[in-house]
Amino acid sequence: MAAQSRRGASLVELLVAIAVIAVLVALLLAAVQQVRGAAARTTCGNNLRQLALALHQYHDTDGAFPPAVKTRRAGTREPYLSWRARVLPFLEQQPLWDRTTAAYQSQPNPFDDPVHVGREAVLPVLGCPTDARLATGWAVTTRRGRVVRVALTSYLGVSGTETARRDGVLYPDARVRLVEVVDGASSTLLLGERPPSRDLIYGWWYAGSGQGAGLFDSHLGVVDRNRLGSEYHGCPPGPYDFRPRTPADDCSAFGFWSTHPGGAYFAIADGSVRFLTFDAASVLPALATRAGGEVAVVP
Repeated sequence: MAAQSRRGASLVELLVAIAVIAVLVALLLAAVQQVRGAAARTTCGNNLRQLALALHQYHDTDGAFPPAVKTRRAGTREPYLSWRARVLPFLEQQPLWDRTTAAYQSQPNPFDDPVHVGREAVLPVLGCPTDARLATGWAVTTRRGRVVRVALTSYLGVSGTETARRDGVLYPDARVRLVEVVDGASSTLLLGERPPSRDLIYGWWYAGSGQGAGLFDSHLGVVDRNRLGSEYHGCPPGPYDFRPRTPADDCSAFGFWSTHPGGAYFAIADGSVRFLTFDAASVLPALATRAGGEVAVVP
């Protein structure tokens, strides 16, 4: 009985098979990336929700929301310490809070004194996972020329329209109670996303003076201004509204935005969290005030 001959695959057939496999792999990778992006976005929103809850627990304990930062005045305890540090006990970080208060008793300078080890602690709840810079500490040079390690954050308090007006909830030396949010807690912004600046000057989670009184470190207005003008990387004075920006842009530090496509997460004063698209920029000033009397609804 004659043996049956076997026909091998032709070069064209082999190339077609490789092309089909390549397309399938590309589709699979795209789907994986999409799932990862959605998971990171969900985590980011959950982080803001935890921070909003911690702020409410602080309010229940202290009778008011914490200041975005306390300015350095005679008798001020923990000067320049951010609101994020003040809610550490409500984020299951009591030991870190104890070390922080002990550090301030030893040295009231939170920027470059080595006793303030809290500034280099990387806390996942303070960073959006879509920004890889938040996953580690960074060596930076302070104004006194000392190199220190600092950890960063994606989330700032909303100080109002612009910080100088102090018409929001979290601004310097504030002590705002919920009953003072007469525009309604469900229609007043509390926190928002803003990635650290490219040069890492703005965005330390522990403490910061920013451009005075913690501006661009602890808090930000929704149409705030660059008070250094062109002195800071040639950036114009502004105002800077809510719009798409990029990490490579030095001027992106002056407005709320995120590394998510299409918008950013905001925490509302009632503790809820919303993803707002950049189309909402026109209503953000009304949503940022606690007692402006505007009729505005969170989109």
